[in-house]
Amino acid sequence: MNVLLLVAKAPVPGLAKTRLCPPADPTQAARIAAASLLDTLAAVRATASTIPVLAHTGRFADAEYGGELTAALAGWHLLPQRGGTFADRLANAHADTAASFPGRPVLQIGMDTPQIRPALLTTAVERLAEHEAVFGPALDGGWWALGLRDPAYASVLRDVPMSTGDTGRRTLAALRQHGVRPAILPVQRDVDDWPAALAVAADLPGTRFAQAVASVGQLVTGRPR
Repeated sequence: MNVLLLVAKAPVPGLAKTRLCPPADPTQAARIAAASLLDTLAAVRATASTIPVLAHTGRFADAEYGGELTAALAGWHLLPQRGGTFADRLANAHADTAASFPGRPVLQIGMDTPQIRPALLTTAVERLAEHEAVFGPALDGGWWALGLRDPAYASVLRDVPMSTGDTGRRTLAALRQHGVRPAILPVQRDVDDWPAALAVAADLPGTRFAQAVASVGQLVTGRPR
């Protein structure tokens, strides 16, 4: 059984999805982040034969929809993030997950792809059973998924600059430099800015995420109400 590791921060106003401001205000941006996280938690929960783990930072008591998030996390294994940089926190999340579930492959995703569904996560898990690693590139040059049969290889992330246009390329290069050649998963769009939020919401009608984006005052087409 694989571990499905979700790395996320509590959607607290002023601290979550600040690149959506404007047009969103800090509370609306945090609600979009909360909706994205809730949709992602549901997708992970619905993925069969996996152990759900959340590596988290921030206080869910201070977050938008904190009560719903707490309820959705019932039964999850929770790990606090640790490290001074995002790269360190990612590497440590893999290491801490491996310490909690020794010998199990780890598939890690984030909270910025609410369009991810159980079928895609199942495909990623199945490919990880056939390859030593899997890698999901993002349209912005980053990545949305990293699966490792041996989570110790996540230590290479410490030397990769995160949140840049070549983070994905440099992550792949670091893995390959250590002899790890991942199978490549389908490209996905991260919700990092307002155009991306509109584009993803347009493909997710009826979801919490789409409703949260629409509540900012624009339709998912980007036209005024």
